[in-house]
This record gives sequence, C-alpha cells and structure tokens, in this order.
Amino acid sequence: MLKVQEIRELIKLIDQSTIDEFVYENDGSKIKMKKNAGETVTTVQPMLQTAVSAAPAVQHIPAPSATPVAAVQETTQETPKAEAATEAAASNLHKITSPMVGTFYGSPSPDADAYVKPGSKVTKDSIVCIVEAMKLFNEIEAEVNGEIVEVLVKNGQLVEYGQPLFLVKPE
Repeated sequence: MLKVQEIRELIKLIDQSTIDEFVYENDGSKIKMKKNAGETVTTVQPMLQTAVSAAPAVQHIPAPSATPVAAVQETTQETPKAEAATEAAASNLHKITSPMVGTFYGSPSPDADAYVKPGSKVTKDSIVCIVEAMKLFNEIEAEVNGEIVEVLVKNGQLVEYGQPLFLVKPE
C-alpha cells in the first residue's frame, strides 16, 4: 500500500498533467484517480480476493459540487494596516493540508488527548491528526519542523482535499 505522502505526490502530478484518469494496482489494492472539471477525485479500494474471482469492489464517488463564491465570501472590517500585518504573519507560516476528503480527528481515540495543540512542537515525522476516508484511518504527518500556531478545523469536521488543517511556524 502506498504511503499518504506518495499518494499526495501522485495527486499533485496527475493534477498538473493532462491525464484525465489514472489507475494503480499493487498487492491487492487499487487507487483510481479521475479529473472532473478541474477537480481531482481519488478512490482507494482494497480489492476483494476470493477463490472464484478477484473482481474489485465497484463504488461511485461523486465529485464535490462547486460552491458559489458569493456564498463563501466573508466581509471583514479590518483596517488596511492590520490586514497587511495579518498577511505578513501568515505568509511565513506553513499550512498542513488534508491529502484527501474525509473526517478530521485530532486524537487517536475519543478519550485520548489531541496529537497537537497550539504551541506544540512538531517534527517532520510527527503525527498531527487522522483523516478517516472510507473506513480507513490515515495518519497525517507535519512535513515540517516547527511549532503549531493554529488548528483550523474542529474534531469530527468533514474536510476537503487540500483544505488547510493547521498553521505551523517553521523552525
């Protein structure tokens, strides 16, 4: 099975290429990526292996519908100086983004402490959260050494591919 980082790289490569559909099969697992109107839909399925047949499970996953921009825009009443300071501070922060569509979990179990919180020090290999997709729990790593500045999503929240989850101040 491919690691989350390898799947992320595949998604980036497919997204930047002119390929419309990509299928990868290895060791009883199948990854299928399809572009739909500029969006990339990724499906990871374990293949069913029986003595009679080895047919993959067929599942249709609709692409996320486009939300009108007007419905998402928020108006802020910040002064231009405050806005410029906020942008300057955010520009040097690293965003840890979701590699897939799924449900965000900040801890390994409901009764356990969160992996990280604002002020936590992380390394590239530190697990910062779990994203559940199709009953698979995928551990998300920090990818950078630094300090967690902000957690951008709530526990149990649905997240989209590429959605920022954390802001990290790199060391």
